[in-house]
Amino acid sequence: MSRIGFIGTGHIAAPMVRFLASKGHFISVTDRNTDVSAALRTELGVTVTDAQSVVDTSDIVFLCLRPQIAPDVLETLTFRADQQIISVMAAVSAQQLAQLCAPASDFVQTIPLGFLQQGGCPLAAFGNDTLLADLFQPENPVVSVSDEAALNAHFAICAMVPGMLDLMATGAAWLTEQTGDADAAEFYTTQLLSGFLSTMETGTSGRLATERDALATEGTLSLQMTDGLQSGRAHDVLRATLTAIGSRLETKE
Repeated sequence: MSRIGFIGTGHIAAPMVRFLASKGHFISVTDRNTDVSAALRTELGVTVTDAQSVVDTSDIVFLCLRPQIAPDVLETLTFRADQQIISVMAAVSAQQLAQLCAPASDFVQTIPLGFLQQGGCPLAAFGNDTLLADLFQPENPVVSVSDEAALNAHFAICAMVPGMLDLMATGAAWLTEQTGDADAAEFYTTQLLSGFLSTMETGTSGRLATERDALATEGTLSLQMTDGLQSGRAHDVLRATLTAIGSRLETKE
């Protein structure tokens, strides 16, 4: 089992801590977020200490800081050449990591979401993807990317998740207006989507469009919905927003 430390302990780090602790790894976390770190200590028995102690006692270090504070925190720490570094910080480039974490040089950057704890979370990886695979597969598939531009594009797609949830919340609110039962409306909306997606084959290009076209055939309500979204330029807005997010990440490199 590995000695694993977390610099930054918030909503991104906590599910990873729980997943890795369940595998028997020895975990230490910083006390920056006292509520989360205290809960993890009570729940899992992890060590809670200061950032330098986390680095000193870990072979693998996760960096889970907000990008705007990462330089100020990491510049104060002393890393070792033999340490492996996993960054989950958007807009902190590999070049910056190499400078901030020297002499450590074994890096991987990735994009986890909270449901990683239950499995099924794809992890885009730039750098040492084998390290991620060893820690998180087979429950969470690792998707290797060729460069930081591709990683940033995957970060942008991750931002689609709250966007899709926002649309689903609007749909559930509309259903509530029609039925008067908010709990049932949200249950039906979420189960409808999660149930359908769980039956889809994965890893096959074009599958989303195939499933869409199988539902949205001539004269159906499904076609009325897809046509309405197209005519309302929803897809143009989505593409423009993804591009804007990608540009925002590039300017931070």
